[in-house]
Amino acid sequence: MNREQRLVFGLGRSGLGVLRYLKKRGLEACFFDEMPKAEEVAEAKSLGFVFDPEPSGTPYREVVAAPGVPITHPLLEQLRKLGAEVIGEAELAFRTSPTPLIGITGTAGKTSCTLYTAHFLRALGFNAAAGGNVDPPLVSVIDDAEVVAVELSSFQLERVASFRPRVAVLLNLGTDHLDRHGGLEAYHRAKLNILKNLTSNDVVVYNAGDPNIVPAAEASPARKAGFLPGVSPRETNLAAARLAASAFAELMGRSVDQKVLDLAEKTAPRPEGRFDLFAKRGDVLFIDDSIATRINAVRAALEAAPTPVAWILGGRDKGAPVHELSDLARAKVRLILAIGEDGPSMSRVFEGICPVTEIHQPTGRETLEQAVTEALAKLTSGSVLLAPLGTSFDQFKDYKERSRVFREVVFAHGAIPVEAGAGEPWISS
Repeated sequence: MNREQRLVFGLGRSGLGVLRYLKKRGLEACFFDEMPKAEEVAEAKSLGFVFDPEPSGTPYREVVAAPGVPITHPLLEQLRKLGAEVIGEAELAFRTSPTPLIGITGTAGKTSCTLYTAHFLRALGFNAAAGGNVDPPLVSVIDDAEVVAVELSSFQLERVASFRPRVAVLLNLGTDHLDRHGGLEAYHRAKLNILKNLTSNDVVVYNAGDPNIVPAAEASPARKAGFLPGVSPRETNLAAARLAASAFAELMGRSVDQKVLDLAEKTAPRPEGRFDLFAKRGDVLFIDDSIATRINAVRAALEAAPTPVAWILGGRDKGAPVHELSDLARAKVRLILAIGEDGPSMSRVFEGICPVTEIHQPTGRETLEQAVTEALAKLTSGSVLLAPLGTSFDQFKDYKERSRVFREVVFAHGAIPVEAGAGEPWISS
């Protein structure tokens, strides 16, 4: 095939990963990026690929678009009119690699569940990797693994065609990315694409307590493995991951030793910035859920956090319906600490429900230092919860830096570490 038949649209982590994958297979392609970075273009060219500055006039057979490129992008529309099929990294990997996949999606909890699933698979003796929407890209790990647990975003799932995981995991369906998909129905439809090609030889692991999921899961021809949410996000994601790994092992004809999985659960990774009870000072517990910028994730964090809660809320507003948390705040929150660019405006809906302290500091570290100080002044028990709902980009590089600084500040206030796994007993008590 000549090189004009395939175009990689968009570089970055995903696009460069696709180009490396194609190079490894001896497959040719051109590439395009609307805002190319010199170092990324240089790497793409060093791999032997050619930059196409005006792809809209070329009749490509296949376009592999990066997740960040909207499916309705005008250039993609033009390429479709010229006969191109627009797919994504997950579809490309499925078509060109025999490695079986476990696909994991949901509005919240995808990354944790993906990492846990790979962990349980390794405990069961599989050479398993995690990839996809979580770093690294799927195409970077699929060739070296016996099975891959794949985190799948709605951006990736909206452009699948024949993609078929052997086990599909649906964690929850809430509200997110409405600006990208144009509405809640389209967002949910994209997520549910994970089910579209399943057969009776596959398994769907699904949240049987989510009415947005149950009808589609039960209508699938795949074998059903329903689960109910736990009392914390970690417990829920561990349960789903354990089901997924067990289901895959059984599909492969391997027995599942529950004692092995019990031991593996005790050593499951604790992903950075994802509902982690990591420290305590006296009877006050500290919970880091810096990645919680979706309404469902924040709701789950507030439900799981021990009362009374000092809730650190804010950052850069994504437009989430914060008013939906009013009843939960009334029941559980002692104090709201409104931080960052939009914390004060986001917290106004809670006026008259619980006290709000607005924090105006020039840096992220100073902001979190004051938040922790204020929380400890008001609480003698309960928890300090960083579940900000807003993104981190107003005062931090990303949610991981916000998480890291929060932990440093907490320990600077005399808190001591809580061992991994020690959070679950108090949650379930």
